[in-house]
Amino acid sequence: TTLNAVKRDAPQARPALPNFSWAWLGLMPFFVFALLFLLYPASILGVRSFQDTNTHDFTIKYIVQLLHDPYLLGAYWISIKISIITALGGGLFGFMLAYSAIRGGLPRFMRSSLMTFCGVASNFAGVPLAFAFIALLSPSGELTKVLIALGYNPYFHGFTLYTFWGLSMVYMYFQFPLMVLIIAPAIDGLRREWLEAAENLGASTFQYWRYVAFPILLPAILGTMILLFGNAFGAFATAQALTGGQINLVTIVIGSQLSGDVLGDPGLGYALALGMVFVMAIAIVARTILQRQTERWLR
Repeated sequence: TTLNAVKRDAPQARPALPNFSWAWLGLMPFFVFALLFLLYPASILGVRSFQDTNTHDFTIKYIVQLLHDPYLLGAYWISIKISIITALGGGLFGFMLAYSAIRGGLPRFMRSSLMTFCGVASNFAGVPLAFAFIALLSPSGELTKVLIALGYNPYFHGFTLYTFWGLSMVYMYFQFPLMVLIIAPAIDGLRREWLEAAENLGASTFQYWRYVAFPILLPAILGTMILLFGNAFGAFATAQALTGGQINLVTIVIGSQLSGDVLGDPGLGYALALGMVFVMAIAIVARTILQRQTERWLR
């Protein structure tokens, strides 16, 4: 009884306050940025793609036109084709360049110089990049003049900078440096113990790459190529400045629909942009899956 009385008279312990992490405060700028410049624009695309430009009534005519118009489908196909070509070319060339600099036995300063160049070149795009190639490889460009002086005029043999393949070459300038920057950590993750174990078991260099290194690096290579695909798929300023809209890329078609011309239809432009979001979402999901596979191998 005395013990019960003591328990009743004893002050009740206060419940522990929940622990609040102030680290969330540091993430607020990211959440605000994502809301204003990612989620809100995406929601606007979703709404206005199904909204008539004139009456603002619900309609699916833009989606139907998008799925049946050969001109619009051709714009998507050209954009996808140039993205695939430059992703494969930039991925292959960038991987070989990165491996040569990191594991090829080159001097240490070569790697730092390459990474510095790739950091600059991967962000050198748009109007400056188009002007640089025009100054270099146009009919009156400096390199063209040198080739003509040597007796070879590329423009007499079918080459021109202002076509699909010329634009693909320009895109390669910022595609392969991006590949080098992203694939470098995966190459660094290849442990020397794996190579030594393969050699001790009598494996040749080809067998090491066939059964050890390549399966480990393949998800990283494919994931980075998907990232290069998205990088080229969303490019606009370089193609517009180089070709003046002569190549029917989907980004250029969207620009023409939203520019306010008499023949433009903003609703169709929003529908085209929504289709781009759909394609990019597929690429992001595939990239995420492959990235998780890479992290599991290199953990």
